[in-house]
Amino acid sequence: MVSVQVLPVGERAFLLETGSLDEVLALLAALESARPDGVVDLVPAARTVLVRVDPRVLPLSAARAWALGVAQAAQSAAAAPGETVELEVAYDGADLAETAELLGVTPAELVQRHTGAEWTVAFTGFAPGFGYLVSGDWPFDVPRLDAPRTRVPAGSVALAGEFSGAYPRDTPGGWRLIGTTGARLFDPDAASPALLAPGTRVRFRELSGGSSPVRASTGSPAAVRPPDGASIEVVEPGLLATLQDLGRAGSAALGVATSGALDRAALRTANRLLGNGENAAAIEVTMGGFRAVARSELWFAVTGAWGPIRLDGHEVDPFQAHRWPAGAELHVDWFAHGARACLAVRGGLDGPPALGSRATDLLAGLGPAPLRRGDVIGVRDDIAGPIPVGPPALWGMPHDDELVLELAPGPRADWFAPAAHEQLFEAVWTVTSDADRVGVRLDGPELARIRTGELASEGMVPGALQVPPSGRPTILLSDGPVTGGYPVIAVVTDAALDLLAQARPGTGIRFRHARTAS
Repeated sequence: MVSVQVLPVGERAFLLETGSLDEVLALLAALESARPDGVVDLVPAARTVLVRVDPRVLPLSAARAWALGVAQAAQSAAAAPGETVELEVAYDGADLAETAELLGVTPAELVQRHTGAEWTVAFTGFAPGFGYLVSGDWPFDVPRLDAPRTRVPAGSVALAGEFSGAYPRDTPGGWRLIGTTGARLFDPDAASPALLAPGTRVRFRELSGGSSPVRASTGSPAAVRPPDGASIEVVEPGLLATLQDLGRAGSAALGVATSGALDRAALRTANRLLGNGENAAAIEVTMGGFRAVARSELWFAVTGAWGPIRLDGHEVDPFQAHRWPAGAELHVDWFAHGARACLAVRGGLDGPPALGSRATDLLAGLGPAPLRRGDVIGVRDDIAGPIPVGPPALWGMPHDDELVLELAPGPRADWFAPAAHEQLFEAVWTVTSDADRVGVRLDGPELARIRTGELASEGMVPGALQVPPSGRPTILLSDGPVTGGYPVIAVVTDAALDLLAQARPGTGIRFRHARTAS
């Protein structure tokens, strides 16, 4: 049997914590072989397996009982080694000298130990193609940065804890950078997208003469291609406009986030107003400033954030279906309230799918690229019925001054002092300007820990409140990493995520305890 401890991760997931990586691999194999309907994701990590559940299909309590029963029957077994990949590295990382000093060795000695070890990909996560590499030859435990970088360049080779890894694309990250590789680590169009798949053995080889590697393409999102039929043309995208549907549930084990519309209620409402299927793709407009022209007669609706909407200069109402004549310009002006609006067209919008979704994932680089001036977007036929006579739901403008969000328990709440738990629920937190589809950083009191050691990377979910050593939490959103190494004190409930999608920089946030989940 594999001994596990069950830890809560909000109201739709839990962690199974084991004693070793070998036990994780054995448990994962057993869970996969007996997986029931309603288990959305199984995400292995260093000492844990994250189980995400759709409670409409499988109650969380039933999922926990199933997982514990599987763990009782699972037997530990080492995974068979995979093929060997050699990565050429220029050891020119910004943190090389400091990391060597922390470990009590010279930079040259650190490079020698890194290239002399045989590494194995234990699991993938954080971002598509990001492998967590372990080695019995590697004696070091490397502390992460106190505050993660907002951008780590693609190809960066890095260390954290017992792991080594390489960043497949530009992303935020808290690992210590020691070098650079030019290898293409993730190719969404390849038969095997991840170069460093679980079980792969890896050797690092230092480039001679200090030469820099030639970086391969990182697989940027596909551009929108001009369609033949009904379509719209982007005149001005504003601050940010992306194509979004309800996302890519079920791909987290590949390192792929859920993505999709941040305000899912706004997307569903817009699609219902037009008689679309609820998963039809639409445009998520951030902060406004979007203009487009219909190239054929269409119907549209705008929901979510609140601001002037003009059709050929005439103001029209949100949360209503409107005819969009061919040649007319639609202007979704800058928002007075809220941060994101959903612009849907009857039939749904088209774009290159990736892993079953047309959603743009900014962190992973999957799906269509962010919209640009001159892009022409086709219209599909994702119609479920006629345009309804009246609005399908009540609506109103988003609240900007202060939001109240419910929090469910997190897996590492016991890492924090009692005062931190009081502050979490008593303070008014402020959304900083560092807020996007990956996550929202909050300003407020420092949440003090009672455990200061490193946390082995483990599965994350949208809504997770990660707390780095700086003490200020970040709430992960739909494009956020699927694994992470900072402790999660609590998790925003699924229903509250739609409210958070409309939070602007400066918005105040109060937290309250969620009702107990089953």
